[in-house]
Amino acid sequence: MFNMFIAMAGIGLIIPIMPEFLKTFGVAGKVLGFLIAIFSFAQFIFSPLSGVLSDRHGRKKIIIIGLFIYGASQLAFSLSTELWMLFVARFFSGFGAAFLVPPMMAFVADITPLEKRGRGLGLLGASMSLGFMIGPGIGGFLSTISIHFPFYVAAGASFFAAVLSIFILPNPAPSVVIEKALLKSENLLRQMIRSTKTPYFVLLIVMFVFSFGLANYQSTLALFADQKFGYDATQIAILITVGGFVGVIVQTFVINPLFKRYGEMRIILINLLVAALSMFAILFVNTFFTILLVAAIFSTATSLLRPAVNTLVSKLADEEQGFAAGMMNAYMSLGNMVGPALAGYIFDINYTFPYLLGTLILLLCFVIASTWAKKNTLMLAATRTK
Repeated sequence: MFNMFIAMAGIGLIIPIMPEFLKTFGVAGKVLGFLIAIFSFAQFIFSPLSGVLSDRHGRKKIIIIGLFIYGASQLAFSLSTELWMLFVARFFSGFGAAFLVPPMMAFVADITPLEKRGRGLGLLGASMSLGFMIGPGIGGFLSTISIHFPFYVAAGASFFAAVLSIFILPNPAPSVVIEKALLKSENLLRQMIRSTKTPYFVLLIVMFVFSFGLANYQSTLALFADQKFGYDATQIAILITVGGFVGVIVQTFVINPLFKRYGEMRIILINLLVAALSMFAILFVNTFFTILLVAAIFSTATSLLRPAVNTLVSKLADEEQGFAAGMMNAYMSLGNMVGPALAGYIFDINYTFPYLLGTLILLLCFVIASTWAKKNTLMLAATRTK
């Protein structure tokens, strides 16, 4: 949880300053979209590998490697003097993140029984949201010292977490036997093909479509607030921080009782609708308070969605926790890769387009998930008894 917090705070630190930072290179929405996309592209490539490697070598080693790579890439980003250097640095940031998220998810699966899996993944999600909540606020404050200073702090925090993990982080045995992990050390293409034959494949598609829609919102929010309302880094940081705070509360105290009472699938369906409606509503609010309210509702929905999908996949994955976590992150990264690139492009045409597209994508995701749930009622009922 601490490592996840550090990694996500490092990402959050730079969000409110990105519009101003990119202005020093003379670029805006389109480049920001592609920078986010290349981060996700690296995650897509390396997430399946990190999941399998963590099955083979243990979660701890992969997490530590990811923290060092992530810290170095943040430092490289801040020291970049050419646009191409930014893209290289962001690629390695995605590489580092790919070696963090799947092993952490599999780590939770290793140390929790099925009936507590939702709680464990909810707490991991809460630490993620807490990082996003605190990161932008700190980044906005640190940017008053220097536009590059937040990057230095993010890099230092990642290195600190890596060193701390070497001495403190436990190293539980993976939940699969080594022989199975070795047999399944496939390349990315074969892993993607194998994922289509899993019982949770449609949930992977839901994660891809959901991430695509979510990325439209997240990748352009700072630019949207800057262009439409003229908000500065501090105001943008507040918007993101409040949403993150709501996510922490929901994932820490609310998510487990909701899972027990309604089941993960129903939570997924309801919050897909709430996320779609709140994304559409952002186009019609015009005061800081109403924007803050809509952003908080959207953050609440997404804070429930991701752990719900993660928990359901984990329950259906049985002994393939590393593989399933790697695939989850790969499909999520694929959505995060396509979404921001397209959102950044259409944002430069009209700043309302990413939110209209995102709304449609989330509604499509609801239809896919609802149809699959009706066809697999018995299988989903069995997961609620675990």
